[in-house]
Amino acid sequence: MKKRNGIVAMGLAIVFALMANVGTALAAAKAAPTSKVNVNTATAEQFAALPGVGAKLGARIVEYRQKAGGSFKSVQELMNVRGIGEKNFAKLQAHLTTGEAAPARPGR
Repeated sequence: MKKRNGIVAMGLAIVFALMANVGTALAAAKAAPTSKVNVNTATAEQFAALPGVGAKLGARIVEYRQKAGGSFKSVQELMNVRGIGEKNFAKLQAHLTTGEAAPARPGR
């Protein structure tokens, strides 16, 4: 009977450990932003909402932008920020814009 209780207890411990890992993974997953983030006006919090960017990296991006003259000419310049390499940039690129004006429509 004791052996059976030990097996049941071990099984429950494994189930709870797996549930905790799944919950942590789900909490860590971020929903991708529905609109593009302007790298020239975004706050550290807006950057932190992007995949692969946390609060520290978001703050580092804003700090870099301020030191570099206040704006990025292209989103690729983000790779100059410590912590953003090619792999991380590849995940971010689709979510970024420099806020360029839309092309003028003919006849306007």
